[in-house]
Amino acid sequence: MNVAAFIASLDGAAPAPDLSAPLAGLWWAAKGDWDQAHKIVQDESSRDAAWVHAYLHRVEGDLGNAGYWYRQAGQPAAKDSLEAEWERIAATLLGSRT
Repeated sequence: MNVAAFIASLDGAAPAPDLSAPLAGLWWAAKGDWDQAHKIVQDESSRDAAWVHAYLHRVEGDLGNAGYWYRQAGQPAAKDSLEAEWERIAATLLGSRT
């Protein structure tokens, strides 16, 4: 799946079953279901899940927790727009799934 296909999948009622937990969390975030997005990534220990978790807290304005999760992910705190960060996360995670 590439970024365009991932974005097109947002028209569906549920994420594709083969998405990794971080991508599924990002999918739910794009749909505006923050509770479901958090549920998916909160118990994951991967750096990718931590990055998505940081993004979710950033969107919600909880910058303290966002900073914690950015550090867990080994990512610098985001300085770009929320939309640009979402696209960067998607592109990076999808790029690693080739």
